[in-house]
Amino acid sequence: MNSVITGVAASTAASIRDAIQGVTQGATQDAIQSATQDAMSGVITGAMTTGLKPSLDLEQVNQQLAKVDATQRVQWAVDILGDGLVMSTSFGIHSAVMLHMVTQIAPQIPVIWVDTGYLPNTTYRFAEQLTERLQLNLKVYQSHLSPARMEALHGRLWANNDVESLNRYDQIRKVEPMQRALQELQATGWIAGLRSDQTEHRKSLQVVTMQGSLYKISPILSWSSKAIYEYLMQYDLPYHPFFDKGYVTVGDWHSSRPLTAADQNERDTRFNGLKQECGIHLPQSLEESESLDSSLL
Repeated sequence: MNSVITGVAASTAASIRDAIQGVTQGATQDAIQSATQDAMSGVITGAMTTGLKPSLDLEQVNQQLAKVDATQRVQWAVDILGDGLVMSTSFGIHSAVMLHMVTQIAPQIPVIWVDTGYLPNTTYRFAEQLTERLQLNLKVYQSHLSPARMEALHGRLWANNDVESLNRYDQIRKVEPMQRALQELQATGWIAGLRSDQTEHRKSLQVVTMQGSLYKISPILSWSSKAIYEYLMQYDLPYHPFFDKGYVTVGDWHSSRPLTAADQNERDTRFNGLKQECGIHLPQSLEESESLDSSLL
């Protein structure tokens, strides 16, 4: 089902077969046979491309990726999207999992980090530690407005305790820098460590989706907290130090707190419980932007 497309059409049956063999390495024989049949019938729609981005039958792609593990999903994305593939990180509690998994396969993949300027000092030190250990090709993006300038012009938006102010803050400090990063890096695909048990929005996702004009790949979408912990232990990877303080998710210092017995969801510890997503991982059509008001980073 996979192919190693680097912007040119793989039009022959032989090239499709070669790609499938590379992508499904380690999969069951049934999965490989099914992938072959699907590829030959148009998983990669005639292996046609638009610019450097292949045209994919997402329904078929997701059916096949459901049969393989997270590492094989990353390999699939690398083979399909090549130099157009990027990944993002927040250097959050379990960020080491995706950073390790992806860079074992694609060591030079651009890693986008949106630095809001309001992260805890511990996060900056944790980011430095992981960047050095994993030799990350880190691309740091920030808002064009410095924190001081934003506060002078708009006030301390997070302190207003209303969704509209939080959305404005997120647009300035997170969404716009991320969109700029994707454009400047000419991304055609984006790997993210989203998990379906995190928010209502993420429950609706599949492994491969479209976000705007990009393919969004979520290799660990179905992973549990237990699977995350086991991966960290298997590869002796660090978690964010705030985990030991009771944090299950961490973002800006002013909008994150430890989990309490009263919380219904781990995302209740972000944004004063008013929202669950910062907007980076929400598509940006008019309708989707409006969903920020009730949306569930």
